Amino acid sequence: MAIEYKLLNAARRILYPLVRILLRNGIPSDALTELVRQTYVDVADQEFRIDGKRQTTARISVITGLNRKEVARLRGSEPLPAEDQRRWNRAATVLGAWLRDETFQDRKGDPLDLPFEGDSPTFVDLVKRYSGDMQPRAIADELLRVGAIESVDGRLRMTTRGYVPTNDPESVADILGIDTAEFIETVDHNMSSDQKLMQLKVLSTNIPIEYLEEFNAYSRRLSRPVLEELNRWLAERDLKQDWSGDDKRVVLGLGIYQINRAAERPSNDEHSGSQDENEK
Repeated sequence: MAIEYKLLNAARRILYPLVRILLRNGIPSDALTELVRQTYVDVADQEFRIDGKRQTTARISVITGLNRKEVARLRGSEPLPAEDQRRWNRAATVLGAWLRDETFQDRKGDPLDLPFEGDSPTFVDLVKRYSGDMQPRAIADELLRVGAIESVDGRLRMTTRGYVPTNDPESVADILGIDTAEFIETVDHNMSSDQKLMQLKVLSTNIPIEYLEEFNAYSRRLSRPVLEELNRWLAERDLKQDWSGDDKRVVLGLGIYQINRAAERPSNDEHSGSQDENEK
């Protein structure tokens, strides 16, 4: 039972900050409970099938512990929408290409201010080259909405070197689901596969608060060139919308995030500070 106990403890740690966000936004416990039940049914239905057999309500009931009537009700619910993640990924791709592609840069290598359409290079050119079937106006509206670009003298100007919509609560909520799920999928892979994915963390638990802003600025400065170089590497190998035949494609990426929280005063038998860096 050791692994079950640890997994439930891990789930509680994950839920704690999530429930804080939900309560802050007026979402009651019943809504999350319903969502958890729905997700149990969805995962059992899609990922725990027996080869060559149709997945049944009875089998899902056995796997999830929910009664068959409840499973039947939940199987008829709407599937998880994919549009938010698709829009987020396409907007991020467009900004990344704007930073990398010399066609859309000035002589110093900085992103040009682009007219939406007209004489090339334009924002429409950028979107058509790097975002396939997405409407250029929809991408521009999304980036304007979250403050990643602005309109200056009839041209679109990049205001942030990456798609981080911190000024828009709805988009931040999208990222909460997308990025957290991707990290948990990495952990799941490392728990079940011999070929481990990179899962690194550097942490110190006893730093005076006056270093907080310095750390944030320093770690941001160190991280950005790494992400921009990886973005360049990925973009050179991205075949965009030209997907034909039976060739297999994968989603690749690397995420970096900062940790800022109040330290807990250690007990007498604990070390006053520690630093941990591990790869699983």
